[in-house]
Amino acid sequence: MAATPSTTNARPRLPWWRRLARDRTLVWMMLPALLVFVVFHYAALAGNVIAWKDYRPYLGIAGSDWVGWENFELMVTGDPAFWNAVRNTLVLTLVQTVLVFPAPILLALLLNSMLSQRIKRVVQSVLYLPHFLSWVVVVAIFQQVLGGGGLINTWLRQQGMETFDIIGNPDLFIGLLTSQVMWKDTGWATILFLAALTSIDPSLYEASQVDGAGRLRQLWHVTLPGLRGIIILLLILRLGDSLSVGFEQIILQQRAVGLDASEVLDTYVFNHGIAGNAWGEATAVGLVKGVIGTLLVVGANKVAHLFGEAGVYKS
Repeated sequence: MAATPSTTNARPRLPWWRRLARDRTLVWMMLPALLVFVVFHYAALAGNVIAWKDYRPYLGIAGSDWVGWENFELMVTGDPAFWNAVRNTLVLTLVQTVLVFPAPILLALLLNSMLSQRIKRVVQSVLYLPHFLSWVVVVAIFQQVLGGGGLINTWLRQQGMETFDIIGNPDLFIGLLTSQVMWKDTGWATILFLAALTSIDPSLYEASQVDGAGRLRQLWHVTLPGLRGIIILLLILRLGDSLSVGFEQIILQQRAVGLDASEVLDTYVFNHGIAGNAWGEATAVGLVKGVIGTLLVVGANKVAHLFGEAGVYKS
């Protein structure tokens, strides 16, 4: 029997050391980034041993006394501020998952429906710009617009009307954070969904039109199934990062509303650990947060596999 072209043209797989020698230029280019990642992500994990110690910076990790699980017990039973931070974190996570996560999907669908490519590119460029602003600039912009001396309140005073306080109102703080995140990152997050929309076979839309499907039915039966994979993937990644809700954004505005309304787990670690010298307890909080995030990713990934989706990785 004659050999097929695939078998005749196949070359034996090179050993790994030969592949390294062949691609040595790329390896050298990758090495600095790999070293940074190893030193600041993997080697730094050894510092979590502080969670089981009464850490004192002047004594160092080796000189500090072991306290076992005492820091974890204090975290759970002895600090009402911790549970306040947990409550604020969970509420903010829920609100931002419900409101912020779907926003790029809706925006991508709207952009994809625009007929003029020139207008579409202009709108995309305008929507992408806020992503490149730092949180310091974003918070300053919102303060200049919505603050007590901002543009809106200044105009209201000039018209003899009653002013309103948004920046310093604890009851509106979660809404303020959510609106800032949406304004800053929604446009940038549409990139992945727009790319996924371009990968949908146009013949599916043509076939649905022949069958008499309108735009809404095409959206439900063609577009959304085409986006399902990327939506599930990003939702799983979102769950893994769900307990991190924007340290820099919140710490910049914490003084205006107070800790009761604004303290989350990330700011608790900073305020309680670094500023309050409770290094061991703060490390325990950060370690538990990381473990919970990992379990959420693993669990959500298994659920995705049960529904026939690829998820983040294959188990």
